[in-house]
Amino acid sequence: MTELNVALERYRAWLADPAIDEETKRELRELEGQEPEIVDRFYRELEFGTGGLRGVMGAGLNRMNAYTVGKATQGLANWLLARREKPSVVIAHDSRRSSDAFALTAAEVLAGNGIRAYLWPSLRPTPQLSFTVRHLGADAGVVITASHNPPEYNGYKVYGPDGCQIVPDLAAEVIARIREVGSFAEVKRMPRAEAEAAGLIVWLGEREDRAYHETVAAQCLRPELIKSGAGNELSIIYTPLHGAGNVPVREVLKLAGFGNVRVVAEQERPDGNFPTVKSPNPEEREAFTLAIEQAKREGADLIIGTDPDCDRVGAVVKDDRGEYIVLNGNQTGAILVHYLLTALHEQGRLPANGAVIKTIVTGEMGADIARSFGVRVDNTLTGFKYIGERMTRYEQTGEATFLFGYEESYGYLAGTYARDKDGVVASLLIAEAAAYYKRQGKTLYDVLLELYGKYGYYFEALESRTLKGIDGVRKIRGIMEDWRTAPPSEVAGVEVERVLDYLPGLDGLPPENVLKFMLADGSWFCLRPSGTEPKIKVYFAVRRSGREEAESALRRLVAEVMERVDKRS
Repeated sequence: MTELNVALERYRAWLADPAIDEETKRELRELEGQEPEIVDRFYRELEFGTGGLRGVMGAGLNRMNAYTVGKATQGLANWLLARREKPSVVIAHDSRRSSDAFALTAAEVLAGNGIRAYLWPSLRPTPQLSFTVRHLGADAGVVITASHNPPEYNGYKVYGPDGCQIVPDLAAEVIARIREVGSFAEVKRMPRAEAEAAGLIVWLGEREDRAYHETVAAQCLRPELIKSGAGNELSIIYTPLHGAGNVPVREVLKLAGFGNVRVVAEQERPDGNFPTVKSPNPEEREAFTLAIEQAKREGADLIIGTDPDCDRVGAVVKDDRGEYIVLNGNQTGAILVHYLLTALHEQGRLPANGAVIKTIVTGEMGADIARSFGVRVDNTLTGFKYIGERMTRYEQTGEATFLFGYEESYGYLAGTYARDKDGVVASLLIAEAAAYYKRQGKTLYDVLLELYGKYGYYFEALESRTLKGIDGVRKIRGIMEDWRTAPPSEVAGVEVERVLDYLPGLDGLPPENVLKFMLADGSWFCLRPSGTEPKIKVYFAVRRSGREEAESALRRLVAEVMERVDKRS
């Protein structure tokens, strides 16, 4: 049977299904005759990737909607009930369209299965969900978010009892349970009022918020310095980009002693349409346009921005010409590693078995800084859940003491209160570092230049190609096959020393469709299909003794690799 026939069969089944409401069926009837759209919506079910279940909102199997959320939650409920008699689940959501409705759907399905659901009446950051699962001793967590994706996306992430996103072996078990749900009629659901009366929907509030805020504020490394006046001397502009960070970031900064924080008013209110930006992604300079304009008017020292679910953070600082520049994730990570380890060393609190964890696509500057302090560096696959998993292993075995985890895609965590990247604690540490160095007459950019001078110029780049639909899936598969079966012996005039193929599993890591090419001069590049978007991503890194040399080497490496990638895309 062809993919079109399969998709049409599923499409008609939805139209005939009495469990599906009439409004959804009207949306589907409007697609009659639009075969490419029908195929895209029904050729597969949404799959778990690095960020869980994520997709464009709309009617269909390959879309985020109340039915796919309900089915996923029923599978999750079946999985939990097979493991424990009376489980409980914490649920959070961000500012995206339908996030609140999807969160309530998940709660009602859990309640329908006799599982207690704890949820908030309004948006909360993803890292707060991770913390609260641990804080309440819950058996799982669910957060409704598509992180920094465009407005048409939403998602569903599942967390285990340790507050970490479920990793592949557990995800496979949950997915198997989801697939056992044969029809939407099998999804059990208890209406909200009935579930509240039965104590199966419990609303969280100020007490749980306070526990999170105070725990994060306690991660401050030099609290006396900040509260003695350094916090007020630093001028900060903050933007939540219409997301969940507005209240917690400002509250934690206030608790820590930062009194000179002003929000970008146009981006303060939650809005799933993200009307002031092309994409609510702090990795992109465009997202900071309004913040930079305000910073210029007010002469601010620092700009901080968080994505819609507040797990990623971007920092904007003044360079040596006084211009505001967005630090990339590797640069911010290296600065934070340096600041944190320096503080712990000076305070005599640097443990002998301290460890920093990063991902295989994260640059090496932060790792080399950590090693210079005698700190262990571990690499994981892309996705903060792998960092969280390694943290839990440390806790269970005592083999290392977690100090810091980060990834190039603007995700950072200090402290063991959560198992996911936290834009709130990262905002705190970025502000603290900026205040500390301002007392020394330096900006964070000055510190970055000092680190380059000491360790070398580490320059990185990321290129991505968006390839949508079933044809895009084939193209991405073809690109990976091309590089896997015919790896180059030389790139940009440099010998390829090793090819690291993670598909069969490598260095004790789970299998993943990633290829990393290590060059003789210490440079590398890595090809990886995105787990959350219809993209293939290509990561690049070089290290040289001088800036111009590093810039030239990076340009040539990117150009040669992308020329071959683009031939297949």
